[in-house]
Amino acid sequence: MSEANSDYYSVLGVPRDADEKTIKGAYRRIAFEHHPDRNPGNKDAEEKFKCASEAYEVLSDPQKRAVYDRFGRDGLRGTGFRPFTDVEDIFSSFGDIFEQFFGFGRTGRHGGRRGTDIKTEVQISLREAAFGTEREIEVQNLVMCRDCEGTGAKRGTKPSRCDTCGGHGEVGINHGFITISKTCPKCYGSGFVIREKCESCLGAGKISAARRLNIKIPAGVDDGMQLRLAGEGEGGDHGGPTGDLYVLVRVKSAEGLQRDGEDLHCCAKISFVMAALGGKVKIPTIEGETEIDVPRGTQPSDIIKLAGLGIPRLNGYGRGDQRVHFQVEIPKKISTEQEEILKSFAHTMGDSEKLKGKKSLFGRNK
Repeated sequence: MSEANSDYYSVLGVPRDADEKTIKGAYRRIAFEHHPDRNPGNKDAEEKFKCASEAYEVLSDPQKRAVYDRFGRDGLRGTGFRPFTDVEDIFSSFGDIFEQFFGFGRTGRHGGRRGTDIKTEVQISLREAAFGTEREIEVQNLVMCRDCEGTGAKRGTKPSRCDTCGGHGEVGINHGFITISKTCPKCYGSGFVIREKCESCLGAGKISAARRLNIKIPAGVDDGMQLRLAGEGEGGDHGGPTGDLYVLVRVKSAEGLQRDGEDLHCCAKISFVMAALGGKVKIPTIEGETEIDVPRGTQPSDIIKLAGLGIPRLNGYGRGDQRVHFQVEIPKKISTEQEEILKSFAHTMGDSEKLKGKKSLFGRNK
């Protein structure tokens, strides 16, 4: 995006609370107006087309949009987001969308279809989510058939030119004074048809195969986020570009810790004596158990903040905080000696009159 400071919402001309339908409609208008085939040689139109496509790529994805709303464009670097390099990159990724919008992707062009995107899921711990990790995953996808080298035709034969489109992969459709090229319904844009199918792939040109990949999960990733691995999806048809792999990240909860964005919360149970006198208590953190000071006079539900002990931010700048919620525990039963001590303490506080007639303060432990 050449306009580095441009806001994605401003690029599409929509409010920040715009719904999916509004965002899609805005992109459709801009993409049609600045489509490269309607503005040949116009660099300004091409740049606006690219900016709008990048904005739509982010705002149409709930996870990427949530990260962008909180951290801006820099925060997207750890989510697998990859800005479009050129117009062809946009058509490779958004080909199906343009078919829905206008009934065509690029006029005068045909050939291989982009491979299908695939999805998988990986589960990690809260600590791994905080500091990043690597995982080896196995994906099952379609790869080029070696017997026919991706043509889909039986060995020793070749695909024939499509007689509907003459091998162009497109047929012309008149809309008033405008002629729009649409994908050929017989050869589906390839420009040729298969008379004798390959016995290994049955004419598909691809076969199913399993493979292993090492993926890097960035520090600060949250449950439900998706990582996009460009070009790791299924192979394209007839030389078309490969699809992408989307990895859904699931973060397991950690005992004693609750996450809220970049902040962590935990509960520390202390006695009423420690609440009054102060002391030390052990609490869990993502870096392991640690001991903290309990201030004198701590009240039930008091909260203290431990700065910088939260989750690292996706944009790489600092960490969140950890908040400790104190829970003061009152014993249900006490000994006779403890009762006398408490009565003596109550006397010093001027509360002894309020205790008259009470056989026991908490219930005598016989």
